[in-house]
Amino acid sequence: MNWFHSLPVRTRGVRGSPSSLVDSVLLADGRSVTVRPVLPTDLEAERRFVVDLSPQSRWQRFHLGIASLSDEMLQAFTCIDYRTHVALIAARDDDAGPVMVADARYAVLADTGHAEFAIAVADDWQGIGLGREMLVRLGMHARRSGLRRLCGDIVRGNAAMIGLARNLGGRVYSHPDDMLLMRVSFDF
Repeated sequence: MNWFHSLPVRTRGVRGSPSSLVDSVLLADGRSVTVRPVLPTDLEAERRFVVDLSPQSRWQRFHLGIASLSDEMLQAFTCIDYRTHVALIAARDDDAGPVMVADARYAVLADTGHAEFAIAVADDWQGIGLGREMLVRLGMHARRSGLRRLCGDIVRGNAAMIGLARNLGGRVYSHPDDMLLMRVSFDF
């Protein structure tokens, strides 16, 4: 089954970004989140999200032993053009405002019809279908934007992400340049 064709699209406006990417999602454990495009005003939420990830989750997302994002990376992660870089977040409401619990994005590889994706889910929100929701939404947007392939690199020991990619119909194979990574690709 091609999961990137199966999700309904609900439209609610977020200025300057694709409104079809805004949705409320009820997860398997009964918690709900709002999935929406990242905005420049999410800079501090993005900073906090990465800092709060466990070292293992940061390693699985960035393939580096980082503790936080530099100011330049934060700018790049939150000032999105939505043509060559698409970024979604999942947020829950808190008394102090929205708190990011997941980040999913892709960057278009110039003149190839392909894009590379990456996903991170907060440790307390893993294993309840949020990663799946984010990847399906990202893939649907990539397909609707005319991309032919979405690919990503997964740390070899990340069995949950490898299983998710296979379950969604992705082709998983050894990374050609790094024995610590696997590569996954979804063709549309």
